[in-house]
Amino acid sequence: MFNGKRIIITGGTGSFGQCFTRRLIENYDFERLIVFSRDEYKQFNMKNKLIEKYGEEKTKKIRFFIGDVRDKDRVKRAFYAVDYVIHAAAMKQVPTCEYNPFEAIKTNIHGAQNVVDAAIDQKVKKVVALSTDKAVNPINLYGGTKLVSDKLFISANAYTASKQTVFSIVRYGNVAGSRGSVIPYFKNIIESGERSLPITDKRMTRFWITLNEGVDLVIKALEQSKGGETYISKIPSFKITDLAKAIGGDDIELREVGIREGEKLHEVMITSDDSTTTYEYDKHYIIYPHFDWWNIENYYAKGGRLIEQGFEYNSGTNTQWLSVEQLRKLLINV
Repeated sequence: MFNGKRIIITGGTGSFGQCFTRRLIENYDFERLIVFSRDEYKQFNMKNKLIEKYGEEKTKKIRFFIGDVRDKDRVKRAFYAVDYVIHAAAMKQVPTCEYNPFEAIKTNIHGAQNVVDAAIDQKVKKVVALSTDKAVNPINLYGGTKLVSDKLFISANAYTASKQTVFSIVRYGNVAGSRGSVIPYFKNIIESGERSLPITDKRMTRFWITLNEGVDLVIKALEQSKGGETYISKIPSFKITDLAKAIGGDDIELREVGIREGEKLHEVMITSDDSTTTYEYDKHYIIYPHFDWWNIENYYAKGGRLIEQGFEYNSGTNTQWLSVEQLRKLLINV
């Protein structure tokens, strides 16, 4: 679907953006890929790594745009003649957002509005925005800003003429091995020679999703979305204590240090309140919007079934679980 198309990734130098870029280079003959971000050094490093891996010929269609989603004019310029937008730019660190709330609002909310406006004005075909489990029943500012961002993208479908621009959401939690995730943190501690790992709460669980699985879900959304959907992968859960044992060994000491500010025991992707408009498919769920202007008869993706009312997709009550041994095997590729 990307052959001959122009694609832009906001926040494109992040873990997701780099994985998505590699996928495009290896599988599609796109016309242009724009990596949009505000850090010139990260762009410099990403460009050099791509040239080293794929050569100049395969990377010549990639453009690196310096810009900030807070700057509406720059976003609008970057979106000129673009077919698809993947919005990955955000302030994501919970403590940073708590300490810098006004900055988080400017990037995560005002930036989202700028992306919506620019996409409509420039007649972009489809926009997929990356969400997070923290936007579900938020207890910290980061989650609150992403909830608002999600609402902006879903409601944006009411403002496009004859569905000229389609907006949808992809939601997942912490990606295995990405920057800021617990896996590299635990690995660094073990590699330094320590034989104990800090656990915020031994009851804690998380969903397991890789960068490639995140990319798969975004591509599915770009292929299938008709406007207003929130896509969520069906993935296994793991206990944080089992992850610690998989990294440090069965005899590793686990020190419970207490939950950090804004941290949850479990990741929630679908609330029971969303169950009335959520459909289950073979490998994913879709939450459909509930608006007067939105008609499920026109936009429903075939092949799904309405989930049971009251169902909640929660890492602590999931039916799929990874064992310590399974985690060890998965960690080889992280």
